[in-house]
Amino acid sequence: MMTIGFEWRLREVMASAGIFATSKLVPLLRERGIELSSSQIYRLAVEKPERLNLHVLVALMDIFECSADDLIHKVNLGAAVAATGTSGDDKAITGTAAIRDKGLRPPRARVISPDA
Repeated sequence: MMTIGFEWRLREVMASAGIFATSKLVPLLRERGIELSSSQIYRLAVEKPERLNLHVLVALMDIFECSADDLIHKVNLGAAVAATGTSGDDKAITGTAAIRDKGLRPPRARVISPDA
């Protein structure tokens, strides 16, 4: 039996749009009628969601002017076998490593003294 999975790419889409802080999504989602707490949005960006409200998906597609294919990528996991965690196979570059390899970095912070 073949196992199908998915790769959640919200973090990459955010980085390519120049948004590196999940807190910046709060007002953008609120404008579209989606009320999520900052911790829920953080989990949505950092973790792979098991369930996703379609209104949230459509709002993200509108914010980033992308399609569902840009946010969700089908991955063929091969035959279902029990993973032991001892294999030395290299995994495909995903998530933070993919963002780093594409050269997408947040802008450097400037520290300003309170007297200035």
